[in-house]
Amino acid sequence: MKSQKARSVEEKYTQWKSLVPVLYDWLANHNLVWPSLSCRWGPQLEQATYKNRQRLYLSEQASDRFYGRNLIWIPIDYRFEAGYGTDGSVPNTLVIANCEVVKPRVAAAEHIAQFNEEARSPFVKKYKTIIHPGEVNRIRELPQDSKIIATHTDSPDVLIWDVEAQPNRHAVLGASDSCPDLILTGHQENAEFALAMCPTEPFVLSGGKDKLVVLWSIHDHISTLAKEQGPTKSAGSTSTSTKHASKGVNGPSIEARGIYQGHEDTVEDVHFCPSSSQEFCSVGDDSCLILWDSRAGSTPAIKVWWRKQNIELSSMSILVIRMSPCL
Repeated sequence: MKSQKARSVEEKYTQWKSLVPVLYDWLANHNLVWPSLSCRWGPQLEQATYKNRQRLYLSEQASDRFYGRNLIWIPIDYRFEAGYGTDGSVPNTLVIANCEVVKPRVAAAEHIAQFNEEARSPFVKKYKTIIHPGEVNRIRELPQDSKIIATHTDSPDVLIWDVEAQPNRHAVLGASDSCPDLILTGHQENAEFALAMCPTEPFVLSGGKDKLVVLWSIHDHISTLAKEQGPTKSAGSTSTSTKHASKGVNGPSIEARGIYQGHEDTVEDVHFCPSSSQEFCSVGDDSCLILWDSRAGSTPAIKVWWRKQNIELSSMSILVIRMSPCL
């Protein structure tokens, strides 16, 4: 039975490969050394006649949880597929790469069809490596500043990175973790996946296992630095440096601007309203969708329980939420 299933998968893959020139205007295959649990497109860096240069963020996972081949596929519609696996002998890394994306109706069909699954694409060039304290579960970029990104790992904190200011590191055995440019504190338990950046203000939103939705403003860090570096700094003022809650990483930190309670289980995803920095939503393992308005306090503005045929789906987790622009 297993062999039949394996043959079926292989046949489907062979059929898909033969149809690549028909399905895609362009496709590049880049074989990574270690598995990647997350990836994210960054800003467009350069626009040319036949191709664009685009920033790409991805992680390399150094955990013995998985082991196997890992590939990144880049068809023209900018979707990704990633596999898992590593032997745990190298540190976790956040990779910043520059990717040359060929424009539609430019690449020849013969060229698209002749890709090698074991090769590294010349279209993907590594720009910088950050040694990340723990696996990278989520990557989000700040719309107001393309060089600032946030990451989630298996800890209560959100890590902020300035990818241009961070030094390039080599992922060798025993290498120390890179120091984040800012640590956002406020969660009481691990916050691993729910992470969002506001499109209109430098706000960061997170959810975690503590059932909380937490809001920060990166401007609070800038304001704190200005006060500390000013001529009127008091002799007993405290430093903004702290330790990463679970990994022992040092770095400047800021506390939350708002903490919102309403979920009864782990918060799995959060998202800002595209037109308002004060309105956002969250979903979680409690089968609940909550709409929040920070102007109205820390309690839900609207709370919706998902039901099917008048039966509450108490065992259903809602993992992803997105808000569309106002019509």
